Amino acid sequence: MEPVFERAFPGARKARKRQVLSCALACFDELGLDAVTIDTIRERSGSSIGTIYHHFGNKEGLAAAIYLAGLDDQQLWFEAAVEDAGGIQGAIKAWIKAYIEWVVANPRLARFMYHSRRAIAAGTSKDQLKGRNDQRYSALLRFLETGLAAGKVRSLPRETYASLLIGQSENYCRAWLSGRVATPPTEHIDVFADAAWRAIAVDANQQKD
Repeated sequence: MEPVFERAFPGARKARKRQVLSCALACFDELGLDAVTIDTIRERSGSSIGTIYHHFGNKEGLAAAIYLAGLDDQQLWFEAAVEDAGGIQGAIKAWIKAYIEWVVANPRLARFMYHSRRAIAAGTSKDQLKGRNDQRYSALLRFLETGLAAGKVRSLPRETYASLLIGQSENYCRAWLSGRVATPPTEHIDVFADAAWRAIAVDANQQKD
């Protein structure tokens, strides 16, 4: 059972739901989103078609539930990591570290999220996804405002910060998940954290006292 689903849907009454989600994720990872049918998931999970439709509506709803559970779980990791960080630079490193460690802890789900992002964004759950992303990046931007006010962070177009901070880590994580690189991204946390900080930081000679 995926730990993410245990956290997202706790309790004995939701055990069947977690079972379907875990089996669906395995099917999507092995066969690809387009190739999987509800019947494939039914056979893998031992659930009835009626149970799957009752909980998720259809395959698209099931895929969206998996994706949104992953996003919510990532956000919990981010919040826990940043809460104890000291200063803006320490918080950025904690954020990058949390992202990379989450991917390594949940490789199958992370791979699914990378591959299915476009389909979820274009589907019937697009408003839910937009709401989650708006909440996620609004919280990040509010946090960065403290760095802007202190003269530690460069004033940049708001929509660029997330890409500058996480883009390089995300690219490497995708390469690792696909087998294109062998070294786990956790071994390069300091490299990516430093790169993220340099991408948004005011030059040390220009910072306020």
